[in-house]
Amino acid sequence: MTAVLVIEDDDRIRLALLLALEEEGYTAYGAASAEEGLRRQRQDPADNVLVDLMLPGLDGFECIRQLRRDDDVPIVVVSARDDTHDIVAALEAGADDYLVKPVAIKELSARLRALRRRARAATTPVAVQVFGDLEISADAGEVRRAGRPVAVTRTEFRLLCELAQHAGKVLSRQQLLQRVWGYDSGDERLVDVHVGRLRQKIEEDPGSPRHLVTLRGLGYKLQR
Repeated sequence: MTAVLVIEDDDRIRLALLLALEEEGYTAYGAASAEEGLRRQRQDPADNVLVDLMLPGLDGFECIRQLRRDDDVPIVVVSARDDTHDIVAALEAGADDYLVKPVAIKELSARLRALRRRARAATTPVAVQVFGDLEISADAGEVRRAGRPVAVTRTEFRLLCELAQHAGKVLSRQQLLQRVWGYDSGDERLVDVHVGRLRQKIEEDPGSPRHLVTLRGLGYKLQR
């Protein structure tokens, strides 16, 4: 069975999540602090990790960064904090998804299944695509701007490849959630945050993007 580690300092919430996950067919175990969670993940790696942001000692952001340094495990933030700045910071630290409490267990379970499918799926190889000074090579797993490597996260890379495969065509936020995250529905801010981060990395002027553009009310497209 798929194992899930729940890093949550609130005993009531942690127990509720553990029981609900077990009812969904997962093997679930918990940790009351980031330090305990990191230790457990090193000793007995889980298939997915849930992390609260407001933890004693090391906070959730640092917990995610340390998990990501050693592990490629899918990480989902489950937090009462719903500010966009927190979402951006958590995703940039290395989280794959962000859910706001209270969480419906069916939605959480669906997200976990989608993340596991993504972790197993290989990116479809395509030829190198060029957008001005931007080069994207899905088969090599590389992004370059003006000949220099660009460091992107796994999700940013998948998003960029999806847009590149449909170059010049508008993809809605819901289409991107389905194709990149594997979600039938979800918080569209996930898409917006990742697009914003990509622009910071691939655009000469992120405030006036040349390649990764927004069509108001429609979605995003990658253009040459």
